[in-house]
Amino acid sequence: MPKKTFCILLVDDDPDDRYLLQTAFEESETPCRLDYVSDGDEIFSYLDKQGQPDASTEQLPDLILLDLNMPKKNGWQVLNELKQSPAFKHIPVVILTTSKSPEHVRKSYSLGASSFISKPSSFSNLVEVTRILGKYWFDVVTFV
Repeated sequence: MPKKTFCILLVDDDPDDRYLLQTAFEESETPCRLDYVSDGDEIFSYLDKQGQPDASTEQLPDLILLDLNMPKKNGWQVLNELKQSPAFKHIPVVILTTSKSPEHVRKSYSLGASSFISKPSSFSNLVEVTRILGKYWFDVVTFV
């Protein structure tokens, strides 16, 4: 049986960060489709569209990578809405941000984040993070 290609939704307003993550996932050979939205409003339009019963080739993401610092709605607002939604609260959310603040980490977990990762400062470390993310979430964790 062929290995499933998982869907990761990246929520980040910085096009450079989105490009670096796309490249890092490719280099880490993580079997995933990486979709993007650039702000906290777009994520709910994306999720509503992906969750439609007639969207036979689409799927809800298996994992959401969420930046905290975004225009319109910040990452905590998005996380809170996701975890309050019966349709989306089951989707694991990993905070992926430049922050290393213990306060930001505590707040993210208190709102229901599955993990908190500070963006690495080097591309090689980013590739390693994407490899580990893929291995953990798609080889170790069981999805329904």
